[in-house]
Amino acid sequence: MTVKCLRCRHDNPAETKFCGQCAAPLDPAVALTETIQAPVRELATGSIFAGRYQVIEELGRGGMGRVYKVHDTELNEKVALKLLRPEVAADAETVERFRNELKSARTVIHKSVCRMFDIGRAEGTPFITMEYVHGEDLKRLIRKIGQLPAGRAVSIARQIAEGLAEAHAHGIVHRDLKPQNIMVDEGGGVHIMDFGIARSLEKKSITGAGVMIGTPEYMSPEQVEGKLVDARSDIYSLGIMLYEMTTGRVPFEGDTPFTIGVKHKSETPRDPGELNPQIPADLARLILRCLEKDKEKRFRSAGELAAELGRIEQSLPTTERVAPRQRPHTSKQVTVTFDVKKVAVPAVAGVLVVAAALVLWLVVLKKSSVVPPPSGKPSLAVVYFENNTGDPGLDHWRKALAELITTDIGQSQYLQVMGGDRLFSILRSENLLDAKSYSSEDLRKVAEAGSVANILRGSYAKAGNTYRITAVLENPGTGKMLGTNTVDATGDEGIFDAVDALTEKIKTHLKLTSGQIAADVGKKVAEITTKSPEALRYYAEGRELHQRGDYPQSLAAMEKAVAIDPGFAMAYRSMASSAMNLGLRSKSRTYVEKAMGLSERVSDRERYTIEAQYYRLSERTADKAIEAYEKLLQLYPDDSIAGINLGVAYTMIGERDKAKPLYEKFAGQKDAGFLPTWNLALLYEPKGKYEKARELLENYAKEHADSLSLRREVANTYLYEGRFDEARGEAEKVLAAAPSDYQTLGVLVNIALLAGD
Repeated sequence: MTVKCLRCRHDNPAETKFCGQCAAPLDPAVALTETIQAPVRELATGSIFAGRYQVIEELGRGGMGRVYKVHDTELNEKVALKLLRPEVAADAETVERFRNELKSARTVIHKSVCRMFDIGRAEGTPFITMEYVHGEDLKRLIRKIGQLPAGRAVSIARQIAEGLAEAHAHGIVHRDLKPQNIMVDEGGGVHIMDFGIARSLEKKSITGAGVMIGTPEYMSPEQVEGKLVDARSDIYSLGIMLYEMTTGRVPFEGDTPFTIGVKHKSETPRDPGELNPQIPADLARLILRCLEKDKEKRFRSAGELAAELGRIEQSLPTTERVAPRQRPHTSKQVTVTFDVKKVAVPAVAGVLVVAAALVLWLVVLKKSSVVPPPSGKPSLAVVYFENNTGDPGLDHWRKALAELITTDIGQSQYLQVMGGDRLFSILRSENLLDAKSYSSEDLRKVAEAGSVANILRGSYAKAGNTYRITAVLENPGTGKMLGTNTVDATGDEGIFDAVDALTEKIKTHLKLTSGQIAADVGKKVAEITTKSPEALRYYAEGRELHQRGDYPQSLAAMEKAVAIDPGFAMAYRSMASSAMNLGLRSKSRTYVEKAMGLSERVSDRERYTIEAQYYRLSERTADKAIEAYEKLLQLYPDDSIAGINLGVAYTMIGERDKAKPLYEKFAGQKDAGFLPTWNLALLYEPKGKYEKARELLENYAKEHADSLSLRREVANTYLYEGRFDEARGEAEKVLAAAPSDYQTLGVLVNIALLAGD
């Protein structure tokens, strides 16, 4: 008789008092008095797990546990997190298999295989982090479309076969290949997921003969019998998937796993060409060869199968072929709020998958003369106001006033006005975000960094129910005071009208002519923002949270704003940006559609921004996004956000030559960040101009600031060029500063693979 440990489920001899596996007491009376952390069963949206992973949404669940999309707050990247079910986690042998998932899968580096990152334990529960793929699984795609066109089915199957070939070369057999484990991204790229029951052919201790593992509809006959399997079992499963893609159904169905298993062993599948006459004859023959009962009659390897699929693909009419978009050539995007702290994962030809770098808020490269410099319009930045009320509870007006004035005066076609997000970036880089007031030197730094001549600063005081707002316009470069104005507002609601009055006076101080002022009449600021001081307060709070990269909390603040004022279009636009940064594409579309429907509640500048953001959600409407960005730049030629995103839109439709001068222009704006320089480098890399790409990155580091992101990207350029020693040197610089940076560890793995180390 044995005694099972309540903690790890290990079987112990009857007389044993403590578990031989984990040393836990075996006497229930003793064990129950021990404080053991209850394992986590599920994660709530918005919660933080393991001290760093902020939960965005649940992606799915299975026999091993739940999978979540999370935001890694340390690396500022979206990843997938797989959490073991508590009852599974209690079994030490299963946990060991779970560890083996990571060990096995991490040896496979291929663009068609989902990257595995790390394994850990938190709150009593083991977990794994892996690459997050934005797309849908193949099963959903088949359900949605039914029979896939031959070209698409062959393209998907070829990519799966290529990924399997790489895995098999490392002695790894998937053994649970099915459409639910295949993710198809928006570019048509395929990612094989979940090696949870994969095993090395050299390690037979976890599972062996007599153990049937897999999903009945996709299991090979040898799996059904519980025999040891090899790579040809995966080929059989891929044949089932090809059958389903081309016919809309699996070849063998039944009421129970047993009846399905019997059919796999004994029944001959119906010719898929009979179910879908559009299938080419050679493709139907290939599928049936994959489904041979005798594995010796199947393709000998996944590589051989991939080659045959490639041959069939080339024989298809050109219009039927599907070429997945290449990930390495994708420009990095800026949201309309220009929070560029995103991560992209470019792929390298062949077996490489190299993780891209985090984008930092930095100052940028030398100015370019490709695009003409800005016009001679008076330029202005509105910094945060000083609270002289003595009431910290009114601090929110510091940023809210600056936001209102910037939005109001930003309607002018005769002025160049720095946006609130650009201002936030500069204040953060100059360590001025928490300053209660600004010195002359502070204002000079802001003006220089933002390439503006004039700064509007101010203060507000309160007596009873009356606010007194004072604004001072000055030129920090010359030290000249251009004008001072004071306006009064009755209550919070009166501040909106006071801002309109102040805006007209500022235009006069900026030397706009009476004719320009008369022709430059915009909407009242309450009409293009909100009439609710409380909604504005939540909006200002949400904007700062967004600018700091806390998108879930920003969304929560904006939801409060629109609950108070459902017509607050700018809040919906901000919500769309936050949702997009979190990967919530459908929610982003919903929010931006809300903003689109409230176009009468925004300025022309905001309207074009919203339109561009909406149309950029799909390549099919990229031309309309381009049109909106171009209209925006006609009115505001120095809007770096619009300029860089216009470049991204051009890149989406393959017109990189039009994107290049835009990136070059905005790489010359001091607060535009690393992004335009990085996008320029990415334009040169696909053309093999690695030295030019490195020159851009190195000049940035020399003239402004170096960073781990930049070093990692330089390592990538050396890697693409085959200069492995230089690539290794750059990657090691990153690891010296950040030893646990798995993106750079991935670069080193790729170097070792290609260099033959």
